[in-house]
Amino acid sequence: MSDTITAELVSIDADLGADKAAVIRALADRVAAQGRADSGQALFDDAWAREQKDETGLPGGIAIPHAKSASVTTPSLAFARLAPGVDFGAPDGPADVVFLIAAPDTAAEAHLAILSKLARSLMQDEFTGALRAATTPDEIVAIVDAAIGEGPASSAPAAEAAAPAAPASADAPRARIVAVTACATGIAHTFMAADALTAAGKAEGVDLVVEPQGSSGYKALPQSVIDEADAVIFAVDVDVRQPERFAGKPVVRSGVKRGIEEPKQMIAEAIAASKDPSAARVSAATATSSTAAPAAGQSLGRRIQRILLTGVSYMIPFVAGGGLLIALGFLFGGYNVTEHANDVVLNNALWDLPAGGLGQYIGSVFFVIGATSMGFLVSALAGYIAFAIADRPGLAPGFVAGAVAVLMNAGFIGGIVGGLLAGFIAAAIGRIDAPRWLRGLMPVVIIPLLASIVASGLMLLFLGRPIAWLMQVMNEWLTGLAGTSGIVLVGVILGLMMCFDLGGPVNKVAYAFATAGLATASADNPAPYLIMAAVMCSGMVPPLAMALASTVLDRRRFTTVERENGVAAWLLGASFISEGAIPFAAADPLRVIPASMLGGALTGALSMAFAVQSLAPHGGIFVFFAINPIWGFLIALAAGTIVSALAVVALKRFVGAKTPAAEAVAA
Repeated sequence: MSDTITAELVSIDADLGADKAAVIRALADRVAAQGRADSGQALFDDAWAREQKDETGLPGGIAIPHAKSASVTTPSLAFARLAPGVDFGAPDGPADVVFLIAAPDTAAEAHLAILSKLARSLMQDEFTGALRAATTPDEIVAIVDAAIGEGPASSAPAAEAAAPAAPASADAPRARIVAVTACATGIAHTFMAADALTAAGKAEGVDLVVEPQGSSGYKALPQSVIDEADAVIFAVDVDVRQPERFAGKPVVRSGVKRGIEEPKQMIAEAIAASKDPSAARVSAATATSSTAAPAAGQSLGRRIQRILLTGVSYMIPFVAGGGLLIALGFLFGGYNVTEHANDVVLNNALWDLPAGGLGQYIGSVFFVIGATSMGFLVSALAGYIAFAIADRPGLAPGFVAGAVAVLMNAGFIGGIVGGLLAGFIAAAIGRIDAPRWLRGLMPVVIIPLLASIVASGLMLLFLGRPIAWLMQVMNEWLTGLAGTSGIVLVGVILGLMMCFDLGGPVNKVAYAFATAGLATASADNPAPYLIMAAVMCSGMVPPLAMALASTVLDRRRFTTVERENGVAAWLLGASFISEGAIPFAAADPLRVIPASMLGGALTGALSMAFAVQSLAPHGGIFVFFAINPIWGFLIALAAGTIVSALAVVALKRFVGAKTPAAEAVAA
């Protein structure tokens, strides 16, 4: 019995509505009604968001709306044979054969492979003809089961047998072409384009080999096959993985749907490019396809967002692992573990414990390892942002620019700027048409060297003094306010500063201002304790708010990566590690940062109003014994967290796209 499609998911000769939105909604509701999705509305929202990026109608009266969705609990296919047909955007008219492909956002490789088999079968006339001739839902289920390998035998021929090869001319060698296909979700269009190009290549007498880069992984073409190719076809909506393999080859680029709809034209263009010395070529810098030639219809904002998401995805392990280790350090070593951790680790051992005993030693070890991991955060962010733009040649310049940002107290914002500079400069240098003898040195020596000099030089020349000036001005301003009746206003200002750049220069000014004052604090001068509490409490708001929003309030407004990071952000926020919110802010700064600042300002004001004092400079909730009154601290923290979480959900829901634009990339 099929695990993917059942008779209850099949509609034959049905009228599901006058437009594609109605059809998708009806099929999504049917999936939910069978207990295969938690919410038909949520599945519709995700499928509709995918439809708005690129219509899913295909030639031959076929449509394949599809999505990865957090609401889907069982990978499913819902089928409708429509009467009358409905326009899904195909160039040749309405679709009467419609599959809704519903995959969980955590779908296993085996499930993705099954769904991909369906997409490939849709390229076969025998398969679609059988669907149109079937008279019962059970027949449809049997036909689909056979095609996807869940039935007794497969009725869908393999791609390699899609079309007979045309005989090559006796006096003309066969053209040799390699192709890469990839779509946003990596389930349907990726494999349909691969099969369409393969079939067209055989029909045209061309040696064409395709590498489909799907969600379930991909098998890289042998380098010898690539080296012997006359030209390359990139039919992709996302970045080509390991594009440096194709460096120097004439290239034809397009969105993935053109590979389905116009494979013969793309092959003809590739053959023409192979004979044209001035044709576009894959950059020696191995710049990603989205950088060298954005996918059709992709905006600059979407392109930048995808670049930032790449940097964030590689940075997350540094944040999560390092932050959790720091939290364990406070738990075992106490709130003052920061004062002696380095000395304890360097001068003591398990057989020579410090005065604080085993707890202080273990806590110090955890803290030092965690702090070291967190020290790579900005450099990793910058390095992998540059990697997303220029691939491996951008890594070294990006890491160096990130390290310079740390040196200059520029924080994660400086890391983003440095990574973008390094990446685009590396990509630009790589587009230089270097002599063949120099091409081997370009990605490993020339590009990293020149891009590091230029990007880090720009950071040093243009960011250092403005940041130093900004820090000095803010420090003097806060010092002047702290001793006046405007202490609550100081709480608001400190809350705003702590949440503005999440560990960057503005955040660090506020934190340095608070910790520097502790040396002068006393029972007669409690203002520094008040300031320290407001800073720590408001600094905990962004990660806790993002955790609440992404894991509890509205999961589907966040990408899979963000939801995973939201789980770790609970403990990071509780430990007063504001950087736990950086992955969210880097991916969506115009929503996350204002929402965080709103909650941080409220928390800072309430902390001051409740006269909360903190004798500890760090540790968050783990140093509750050094905070008084703890009830005031918790109320202020809860109020700011809830306000920020509600604000970011509202901004994501009502300002701009209603579903995360990067969901397909992250998935």
